[in-house]
Amino acid sequence: MTHTTDIDAAAKDSPGAGASRPPRPRPRIHRAWFVAAVTFVTIIGAAAFRSLPGLLIDPLNEEFHWSRGTIGLAVSINLALYGLTAPFAAALMDRFGIRRVVAVALVVIAAGSGLTVWMDSAWQLLLCWGLLVGLGSGSMALAFAATVTNRWFTARRGLVTGILTAASASGQLIFLPLLSWIVEVHKWRPAAVTVALAALAVVPFVWLLLRDHPADVGTTPYGSAEFVEKPPPVTGAARRTVSVLFKAARTGPFWLLAGTFAICGASTNGLVQTHFVPAAHDHGMPITAAASLLAVVGVFDVVGTVASGWFTDRFDPRRLLAVYYALRGVSLLFLPMLLAPSVHPPMVFFIVFYGLDWVATVPPTLALCREYYGEDSAIVFGWVLASHQVGAALVAFLGGVARDTFGSYDVVWYASGALCAAAALMALVIRRRTADADGLLVADLA
Repeated sequence: MTHTTDIDAAAKDSPGAGASRPPRPRPRIHRAWFVAAVTFVTIIGAAAFRSLPGLLIDPLNEEFHWSRGTIGLAVSINLALYGLTAPFAAALMDRFGIRRVVAVALVVIAAGSGLTVWMDSAWQLLLCWGLLVGLGSGSMALAFAATVTNRWFTARRGLVTGILTAASASGQLIFLPLLSWIVEVHKWRPAAVTVALAALAVVPFVWLLLRDHPADVGTTPYGSAEFVEKPPPVTGAARRTVSVLFKAARTGPFWLLAGTFAICGASTNGLVQTHFVPAAHDHGMPITAAASLLAVVGVFDVVGTVASGWFTDRFDPRRLLAVYYALRGVSLLFLPMLLAPSVHPPMVFFIVFYGLDWVATVPPTLALCREYYGEDSAIVFGWVLASHQVGAALVAFLGGVARDTFGSYDVVWYASGALCAAAALMALVIRRRTADADGLLVADLA
């Protein structure tokens, strides 16, 4: 309580909207690490809902007789809005502050998840599960992690990006076994309420502990010897977001990064996170066992993503992306042969191997955005993330349609494996950074 009061007093003492106090003596542990910790916990809370969709496809199909394509459409809307909201959320954080945007987003997620317990029509599923939670979770997307990293760190950015990216997987690890047990024993409605309560529980931590900028507490970004003044609020958030998109769209790296990240989303959130549990259930595996396997993916995702952040600080991110996508594609091509009624060693190997690669692509992708787009990198990464979620949305919907049409998911696994091979080649096409006559960053392409 005393610590929070000191922080608030520092904020009140600042003379105006862009003014800041001179830096205080640095504590033993830099404040940036506490901000990163609160961000990590916040993303974990938001990840609770993202653990739920794959568990509800069969229960909703059985209770309401909605097709898997219809349920997949709700997931698709959610994933698409998750991505399309992200770049605007980054600009809104510049305008209104990180704390306010994130707190409101968590409340919207809680409302969307909680209202589903009263739905009885498919349009209500699309509204609550798709629209409300999509908008809320989009404001909590990786652009949030990018904004915190850019403001609070000048050193260890790759490592911090990996840690914050792993927060989503940690949320999956925490909530998947619990939610699958709730769905199995108490049906799906208590699971939806659990998600709503988890989102609301994080709001006080965000409001009391998260700060927008190092200058708010009179310190410097981690790794910087110079005090950085807090910039004034940026007006015209929507206009700036769109203008950054048009500017970035004139460069080759943007389209290559957006294309590879769309395939990343298609082969993770859209495919495995949404359809792995029902696909395993099709082969006779209990839902709780399949959900536990998906949770184990989250365990190794934490390891893989943090390691990827460490590698990104030391190796060429383009080559890292090529390796990650190639390995992911190979693993997906083998998955249809591994699905069975029980868990066996080859499936465990797939889970470990795939988990290490789940979102290991994020740190090198964000590093390339930062390399090419500088101060606009968080917004550009938001648009790249939008392509990630559009890819995920397409496969979440088409995967359900394929299951309704062909009676299995095999064709979707094979197609995703081929797409990952294409993404590996696209990553290798990006060359070195150059500048055109207008000073706009471009890239020499092979």
